[in-house]
Amino acid sequence: MADQNINIKVELTDNSPEVLSALKNAVGRALWAVGAAAEGHAKEKAPVDTGRLRNSITHKEDASSAVIGTNVEYAAAQEFGTSRGIVGKHYLHDAAGNHTDEYKRLIKDSLLNA
Repeated sequence: MADQNINIKVELTDNSPEVLSALKNAVGRALWAVGAAAEGHAKEKAPVDTGRLRNSITHKEDASSAVIGTNVEYAAAQEFGTSRGIVGKHYLHDAAGNHTDEYKRLIKDSLLNA
C-alpha cells in the first residue's frame, strides 16, 4: 500500500458564552419556581384574620437564592410567637424547610429542560 497523505481539517468553536447564558437562565427559572412554590406554601399556612398577612407574602430571587417574606409589621410575632401569648405559627420557616423534595424536583426540572 502506498503512502498517502491525509489532510484533516478540524475547527473548534467556543460556545461557552451561550452555555453559560443558558445555565444562568435555567438557574433563574429554578429559583423563581422554588420561590413561587415556597410563597404558596407560606400563604397556605399563614394565620388569617383579615387576610392582610397572607396577601403580603411574596418571593424574590437573585442570582443565587430565592427568598420569601412579608413586610407586615406583625409578621414576626405570628411567625415566632410572643411572650404575651401569641403562639408561633412558623409559616415561613415551614414553607422554606418542609418541602425540600419538591424544591429539588423543581430545580432538577428547570436545569434539565434548559
